[in-house]
Amino acid sequence: MATTDHRKQSLYFPEDMLEEIQREATRQDRSLSWIVQQAWKVARAEIRKMPSVNDVLNAPPPPRPAAVTASPVAAAPATPPSMVAVAPNPDEPKS
Repeated sequence: MATTDHRKQSLYFPEDMLEEIQREATRQDRSLSWIVQQAWKVARAEIRKMPSVNDVLNAPPPPRPAAVTASPVAAAPATPPSMVAVAPNPDEPKS
């Protein structure tokens, strides 16, 4: 028969969280320890998906976006304004 390890460990919870855990322990007629152990078993896979502090601190910086430079538009070459012939105004004095 395997023996269980009953090492003591202090855990600190925010007051409202501890009260909620205590209410759940009372509802299920279980100990606080049992509730926290079951919560760990349920949440373990999700918690392992989270990056560690070392992963964040040692990670290479994210790639920087490429600099956007203005490039000349490869459109049709600019054409000089067209010349418009204007008929002389008969009311203007001739020079």
